[in-house]
Amino acid sequence: MARADGPWQTDEVSALLLTILGLEDLDDAARFFRDLCTVGELRDMAQRWAVVRLLDGGMHYAEISARTGASTATITRIASWLHHGQGGYRAALDRLDAASREGSTPYPTATER
Repeated sequence: MARADGPWQTDEVSALLLTILGLEDLDDAARFFRDLCTVGELRDMAQRWAVVRLLDGGMHYAEISARTGASTATITRIASWLHHGQGGYRAALDRLDAASREGSTPYPTATER
């Protein structure tokens, strides 16, 4: 059943998002997403999130492309979502920024696990 915010917001999507919110820790999330997604899908999502962070840091598209391997078309699309999307990227970036100012991180790096 489609919701008022768009046809992508189905009961199945809501169930998935609620499940993600219920994951307990990084290891729990890693196991869940590895079962849910192909390695390629995980890499694509990680690449998009890297692009968002680099765009937010003011990096030029060509440098982002060289660093992440994302095409400039993909970077342009992500930039559009960052600036004119639903606000999800901005909210996540703001949480990261707030955690950084407090001297913590919302999630550890692979070397910290």
